[in-house]
Amino acid sequence: MEIKRNLLGIDIGGTKCAIIYGIQEGDNLTLVDKKKFETTNVDDTIEHILAGIEEMMRLYGLTSSNTDAIGISCGGPLNSSEGVILSPPNLPGWDNIPIVSIVERRIGIKAKLQNDANACALAEWKFGAGKGTKNMVFLTFGTGLGAGLILNGALYSGTNDNAGELGHIRMAEYGPVGYGKKGSLEGFVSGGGIAQLAKMFLLEKFQKGEKVSWCTLQDLEQVTAQKVAEAAIRGDKLAQSIYETSAVYLGKGLSVVIDILNPEVIVVGGIYSRNKDMMEAVMQKIIDEEALSNANKVCVVKPAALGENIGDYAALSIAAA
Repeated sequence: MEIKRNLLGIDIGGTKCAIIYGIQEGDNLTLVDKKKFETTNVDDTIEHILAGIEEMMRLYGLTSSNTDAIGISCGGPLNSSEGVILSPPNLPGWDNIPIVSIVERRIGIKAKLQNDANACALAEWKFGAGKGTKNMVFLTFGTGLGAGLILNGALYSGTNDNAGELGHIRMAEYGPVGYGKKGSLEGFVSGGGIAQLAKMFLLEKFQKGEKVSWCTLQDLEQVTAQKVAEAAIRGDKLAQSIYETSAVYLGKGLSVVIDILNPEVIVVGGIYSRNKDMMEAVMQKIIDEEALSNANKVCVVKPAALGENIGDYAALSIAAA
């Protein structure tokens, strides 16, 4: 009989935070409840987090003796071993915040901090598309490109929590800017990067006097990856070529990952998992051309399995681990 474990999660985001309660039974994790609230200033947000945990515990009869752990997921940089948040760009004012000790002191349950990409990697490894693997790489492919590494059956975060920053790899001398670096993998493989690609492709058309059905010159600055995807799904050739460009660079980036890390599975979330049909064939063609064949033949690229709830699973997976 599987032991039931009560787990709590805290997901700290730039605009919203969430408190999550879940129950783990073996390889299954059930989301029981979730409370969301806006991220405001540091002190108020921390107080909301602590009060939110206390309220969730009262609601479900949770105590320090029947609850295993609290997992805290937050954008980096951070120090996971010390449990300190170190000035993430999307959290102004969160400078050297010892969030783990703050939570443990008030709630009386052991807590652990991880960056959000690592937390998502843990979630997909334990409960999603990477379940049962020993070596897995996870890529977020959202607004930016984060990554988490599972190597030899454990999360690998590097010497000071900077392992897996695949988005920073420069893929071309010139190209969309991501991670403060033009032509980076994040520049080509992210929502922000696809929007930049779209603006370049569209500007070419507009300067030649051509019209585009899904965007005007006046709307150029408002173009998003989602708008491009919608046009591509409707069959627009220009929009499709923008996504194909992103897929080419995704294939190039994953070829490097396959050659260096030799994973069994690469799980790609966000935009790829929503647009797999549009990107997979192009990406796989590049991987087949670029990656070492022996490493390529044992690696499968899969869309993330946990969908829109991955942030909830991620925070709880830190607690589970």
